Amino acid sequence: MIKFFLMNLLLSFIWVALSGSLFYSNFLFGYLLGFGVLWIMNRNETDQRYFYRVPKIISFFFFFLFELIKANIQVAYDVITPKYFFKPGIVRYPVNTKTDFEINILSTFISLTPGTLIIDISDDKKAIYIHVMYLKDEQQFIRQLKTGVERKLLEILR
Repeated sequence: MIKFFLMNLLLSFIWVALSGSLFYSNFLFGYLLGFGVLWIMNRNETDQRYFYRVPKIISFFFFFLFELIKANIQVAYDVITPKYFFKPGIVRYPVNTKTDFEINILSTFISLTPGTLIIDISDDKKAIYIHVMYLKDEQQFIRQLKTGVERKLLEILR
């Protein structure tokens, strides 16, 4: 998988060099073009993980960006208006992670969202304790994290 990623980067740098314009959009276009070329050339390879993970990573990026903007608007609205809408609470969130790396990445993405903060990880590493600023329904919050951030992140990492 690393081999395909490095080849894709090399192809995108070659595209930038041949086109003569060093812009992010040109580099991104070269990356996507290189991805397509590599995918066509390696359709019969046994290891296709790279070609399934890159679209999932792009999808996760846009999903997390949307969640981040939505949470920022909610916090900004609460700060600007005279009435406070927050209902803080602490949630014990059971995780389906297997390694310390997965727990670390998941807790980092949860903490990046405004209104949430990781307090602790249980000793058996089966639960994360999260302080939530806008907790209306604990089960709905857990369900949103399970079907959203955790599921998409573990699809990328596994």
